[in-house]
Order: sequence, then C-alpha cells, then structure tokens
Amino acid sequence: MKPYKVNIRDKALWDINDIADWYNQQVPNLGSRFKKSLKLQINSLKNNPYGYNIRYDDVRCMPSKKFPLLTHYFVNEINHIVEIFAVIHTSRNPKIWEQRSQDI
Repeated sequence: MKPYKVNIRDKALWDINDIADWYNQQVPNLGSRFKKSLKLQINSLKNNPYGYNIRYDDVRCMPSKKFPLLTHYFVNEINHIVEIFAVIHTSRNPKIWEQRSQDI
C-alpha cells in the first residue's frame, strides 16, 4: 500500500510549538525531546493511519507514548492524506478539540 501524506494544519503546528516552549521552560531541552518523539509518532501515521480509534465523527486520536497528549487527526481517503488538526493535553477541556473539529 502506498504511504499516506501527512498534513499538519497551522493550528496544530501552533499547538506543537506552544507545548514545546512550555516543556522547555519546565526542563531544558524537554521541548526538543517532545518534538522528536511526536515527529516519530506522526511519521508512523504514513503507513498506518487507521491504527488508532475514532473518538468522534471521523476523528482519530493518537496518544503520545511519552507525554500526556493526544494528536487529533482524520484520514482523507480520497486524497490519501492524514490531516492533523490539533495536539492537545489530555487534561484540557474537550471543548477545545470539539471547536477545532468544526473546521474540518
């Protein structure tokens, strides 16, 4: 099977950078480790985009292996693209990702 392309939307990139900045303020280089870990996991979606459960509508959530975060995405089967639209801490208000899902 041909690998999927991964598209990280601007708001998700903002999430990632904001989270990395916060982690770097807590522990030097922790934000860099977070980004490296997340990048590996996101890259795994290219070959296995259906490996995570649907949480709502057609949105799937990939839990981070090392951080308390969920990457919210959907699979665009027509264009063969994984669309990442949010990376959110698991303790945050779920209304955040519900609002983001309206942009899909």
